[in-house]
Amino acid sequence: MQNIELPLVLFTVLSQAAVGIALLRAVRSCGCAGGACATTPGTGADNDAPANRTEWLAATAVMGVALLASLFHLGHPEGAVRTLAHLEKAWLSREILAFGAFAVLLAVAAFTGKAGAGLRAAAALAGLAALYTSGMTYAPPAMPALHNAAPLGFFLLSALLLGASFGSWFAGEASQPMLRAVLLGSLAAALAVYVIVPCVWASGGTVMQMTSRAWLASPLYWARLVLGILVPLVALARSPRIPRWMGPLVLLGELAGRAVFFGATVHAAVNLGAPY
Repeated sequence: MQNIELPLVLFTVLSQAAVGIALLRAVRSCGCAGGACATTPGTGADNDAPANRTEWLAATAVMGVALLASLFHLGHPEGAVRTLAHLEKAWLSREILAFGAFAVLLAVAAFTGKAGAGLRAAAALAGLAALYTSGMTYAPPAMPALHNAAPLGFFLLSALLLGASFGSWFAGEASQPMLRAVLLGSLAAALAVYVIVPCVWASGGTVMQMTSRAWLASPLYWARLVLGILVPLVALARSPRIPRWMGPLVLLGELAGRAVFFGATVHAAVNLGAPY
């Protein structure tokens, strides 16, 4: 098993929250909430410039904290710029570049207060590109359980869960049904994924089986499954809109789940020099 790597836990979860907020903000602005937010004037935060700017400021602040947290993962934070030295072959370098570009777009939208359709689309696409680079960065061959599309799937679910739950704080009434549907569907998908994936690992090779056992034995895995997915899913199924308390609860669940991701996934070298 690995160290929990708190800086990476904070970086990945918070950066994905920022991506989710920007992505769903762009979707809402396209009139995807039944067309109402695009065609009906004065329907709340989706058409209110100050509230719109507040949402971009929040996403920028979250992304800023994520980037700051990532520095604590480096042995020499003052040399952080050197992480960009291998863009042609290293997914880590591409991840830093992609999230840097995404952060710049968020900051432009936040501080100018003029997030037009082009800027919203650019921020959403940059966020998705950054999410993809993260999925590739944390899918190394040395981690058999994660050397596949699982990290990208986990990260996309995190972005949707956090983006919908916190995005509801800023959205107008016309967009609330769409955000509720996104969150409800994402919670149901997350429940299925986080139950099925460890079971699939249990049918794999030795290291994958060890990862499955480590995840299922972790209290954080069950805390995430119950408090971060099941409780919000049941509560949301009984509520006509997303409660404000759901965002922090989902965030705590994601932090717990990411701690399991980094701390309980077994490296292929775990049995090096010993019989399997």
